[in-house]
Amino acid sequence: MAKGHARSAITGRYVTKATATRNPRTTVTEHGGNHSSGTHHRSAISGRYVNKATATRHPRTTVTEKD
Repeated sequence: MAKGHARSAITGRYVTKATATRNPRTTVTEHGGNHSSGTHHRSAISGRYVNKATATRHPRTTVTEKD
């Protein structure tokens, strides 16, 4: 498990590292602060940013990051 804060893609709440380890497809580990503006969507499965349409189709595995 990498350093950082883990967030559930399902609830949007921060979870423990143990929970993130048990549920890698539905948690995203955040590294550092959000220095950009706007709204971004990140896949919990791949860790990559995805567009709004993809986030809408997969709400349980996508985290929306708002500035």
